[in-house]
Amino acid sequence: MALWLVRAGKSGQQEDVALDKGLAVIGWEELPDLSPIKSREELEQLYRRVYPGDKSKTVINRVSQIWAFRERIQEDDLVALPLKKQSAIAFGRVTGPYKYRANASDGVLHTRPVRWIRKDLPRATLDQDLLYSLGAFMTVCQIRRNQAEERIRAIIKDEPGPEPKPNGDGEPTPDLEEFARDQIRNHIGQTFKGHELARLVTEILKAQGYQTHMAPPGADGGVDVIAGKGPLGFDPPRLCVQVKSGEQPLDIKPLRELQGVLKGFGAEQGIIVSWGGYKQSVIKKARELFFEVRLWDADDLLVAVLEQYNRLPEELQAELPLKRIWTLVPEE
Repeated sequence: MALWLVRAGKSGQQEDVALDKGLAVIGWEELPDLSPIKSREELEQLYRRVYPGDKSKTVINRVSQIWAFRERIQEDDLVALPLKKQSAIAFGRVTGPYKYRANASDGVLHTRPVRWIRKDLPRATLDQDLLYSLGAFMTVCQIRRNQAEERIRAIIKDEPGPEPKPNGDGEPTPDLEEFARDQIRNHIGQTFKGHELARLVTEILKAQGYQTHMAPPGADGGVDVIAGKGPLGFDPPRLCVQVKSGEQPLDIKPLRELQGVLKGFGAEQGIIVSWGGYKQSVIKKARELFFEVRLWDADDLLVAVLEQYNRLPEELQAELPLKRIWTLVPEE
């Protein structure tokens, strides 16, 4: 058995289909049904006919990934799907062979059936070395480093896993931007625990031009921060913000509670900040409340920090020391 990284589009455009329909998916939609392909060499010949403009190195790289998806992934192997729409990773077990979905209305053609075990495991719950491995640039690759498979199997069962032992297995070049974001995210999670996360959110809103009031620790009436525009904060948009620093995905209850208190505070909109992310039921419900409520997970908060970093107070910057750097993007 093995652990595989299988992404669902560069921007996560196919992840909803993958999760809703129980599939691991890849792109390359111009390729026809791969079921008749009998060898990697035959696949390479087909790829070169369909994509004649690709460089030789690109062809080798992509054929390797497609062949792994078509042939090397086996039933009962684990699949990891890093989600782009929330700060979480989905894990599932492969339940069957490659299948081509001819004339699929959603445009997802090349698939493997998967039973998703965890659809929303927060990235913050994984060790940094696992996040490093799962940050590979490739669409499909096997994850071997530091007993990754055994550790992931234990995590998704909520069992203690083995101690990581470096094993020297090489893996593809990671996405350094994603690796850096994971490091910053982990630092925020360790530094701004409990009510301190509400303080960070408050400073971000101030940097965005809001007048704010943060509730003291303890009972808060369902609202941690209230914020409004204008010199005194009387102008719209007027916000109620609920901040949850736990590491587990949030269920629907806090969303309903926030809806219930908006009118009492004279607010038009609300924000829920959940460090552990959200269950799929909450995300789907929030789509119906697009003009009323926003959901922030760890990634959304991180984006806000990076956008407003230079406007944050010096003492907060000292708690979260960041430096902008340039790095070369590796070729395929």
